[in-house]
Amino acid sequence: MTKYDTTVIGSGPGGYVAAIRCAQLGLKTAIIERYPTLGGTCLNVGCIPSKALLDSSEHFNNAKHNFEAHGINTQKLELNWPRMRQRKDDVVSQTCDGLQYLMKKNKITVLNGHGTFKDKNTITVKGKANDEQTVNTEYTIIATGSKPSSIPGVNCDKKRIITSTEALSLQEVPEKLIVIGGGVIGLELGSVFNRLGSTVQVVEYLDRLVAGMDISLGKEVLRVLKKQGIEFFLSHAVQKAVVNGKNVEVTAKNKQGKEVKFSGDYCLVAVGRRPYTENLGLQDIGITLDEQGRITVNEHLETSVSGIYAIGDVIKGAMLAHKAEEEGVFVAETIAGQKPHINYKSIPEVLYTWPEAAGVGFTEDELKAENYNYSSGSFPFKALGRARVSMDTEGFVKVLADKDTDEILGIHIVGARAADLIAEAVVALEYRASSEDIARMSHAHPTYAEAIKEAMLDATGKRSLHT
Repeated sequence: MTKYDTTVIGSGPGGYVAAIRCAQLGLKTAIIERYPTLGGTCLNVGCIPSKALLDSSEHFNNAKHNFEAHGINTQKLELNWPRMRQRKDDVVSQTCDGLQYLMKKNKITVLNGHGTFKDKNTITVKGKANDEQTVNTEYTIIATGSKPSSIPGVNCDKKRIITSTEALSLQEVPEKLIVIGGGVIGLELGSVFNRLGSTVQVVEYLDRLVAGMDISLGKEVLRVLKKQGIEFFLSHAVQKAVVNGKNVEVTAKNKQGKEVKFSGDYCLVAVGRRPYTENLGLQDIGITLDEQGRITVNEHLETSVSGIYAIGDVIKGAMLAHKAEEEGVFVAETIAGQKPHINYKSIPEVLYTWPEAAGVGFTEDELKAENYNYSSGSFPFKALGRARVSMDTEGFVKVLADKDTDEILGIHIVGARAADLIAEAVVALEYRASSEDIARMSHAHPTYAEAIKEAMLDATGKRSLHT
């Protein structure tokens, strides 16, 4: 039996970052992973492969629709779907190989197999060949992530009714794709196949898209993606999905209670994810789960069993890779005796459609619910020189600030490179900047970031310069 200071179960962004930080702080560390490659959902069948396909499909879409305006002729444009998939797989492979390097560099022991608690300090690791090894550990960090969810009446056969995992490796581009769910996963993968020529219909239970973001972002994303050709059916409750040969029939009810039918060759179920805690032996050692199957933790992210922590998708909060990373560092530093801090309101949410959407801090609905005295400012991308140069004029920046102190409370962006621009917003929130602080800072011209400066000017009550 090998003894470790810290053992991490799960090698997704939360798990591997936690392991690296533990090792950097001098703790003898092991990481347990049940799959052949490190990286968890994000690197293998989530963030990385989906962004690879989003980038490739956007290149194809631009070549098809926008290159001519730039003086580039593409009369013989063709889609090579197998090659596009191969590039995605290459990116995944390179990224996962990089993790193996980081484990070796930081002298972290990688244990392949499924980890199960025998007691609070003992974990058995069972490999594929039923070989078993036992680990003794002073501290454990549970970072086992999540799995795709479904809804009653919809059974994912992984052939025609699929999850995001299967969508990333389809052998053909769907002729018609039905997407159940108007959240991040559904919109991103729907965008990929819409660009590649599929007819895409999104069926969403709520009356808005990306419900976790500011409502103004959802409205703008709906408007833009409609222009791109995606069809949306909001306030539709899916009742069932049935496979008939190479066809999928989806039945839903609209808000009037009328039955609506959809038909396509594939149906993507993108209704969220659920924590993965199966066969970890949690109940045997007294770790409790809440009503949604998440592990209960305290303010230090410690479970009901001292010395055992949980991070990422298995605990409450947004299921975001970067949220899990922050929690991984937080727990590692806590174990090492430091006093770290996480401001969850400063963790951004991002949608990688094109244009992208991103937000951080309070949404306007949240401020209204608290009767907060706030001001707002905005600036459209169409008034931005850089956006006109790149033909990316859709979207806006929206700023919410305290009306009395001018402290920035939230920043929400739809537009080109919003995923990168939101970092400036995070800095502003972390340092409790005022909108006037950012408005007075020089922003290079011409850049997309100028839209943030202009929106800040608007939020201060001064007029933006270019509208």
